[in-house]
Amino acid sequence: QVQLVEFGGGLVQAGGSLSLSCVGSGRTFSRYNMAWFRQAPGKEREFVGVITWIDGGTYYTDSVKGRFTISRDNVKNTLYLQMNSLKPEDTAVYYCAAGAAGVDSRAMDYWGRGTLVTVSS
Repeated sequence: QVQLVEFGGGLVQAGGSLSLSCVGSGRTFSRYNMAWFRQAPGKEREFVGVITWIDGGTYYTDSVKGRFTISRDNVKNTLYLQMNSLKPEDTAVYYCAAGAAGVDSRAMDYWGRGTLVTVSS
């Protein structure tokens, strides 16, 4: 069974940092684009960022540029999201996803169940 499982969510004060990880099992994701999405209460799911498999390039939504960093360890089959300078508006359930082609949500083949990040003001 192919799975993506997120770890590391929790409560943090504004201005603080939090690190998320997403561990894949059931297959190797080394040739998959790996992405983070988030869904805030009452809002639609939105793209956070992605790291491509072909060259390791990273792309972020404007609201997190300079604060969030995505990385991956293909040996560990793990995706990471380092979040710094967190803001209350970053509060959301964070999902990792993997897609063999493309980088938007429609292109993702596998999804984790999500982990809640709450940023207090």
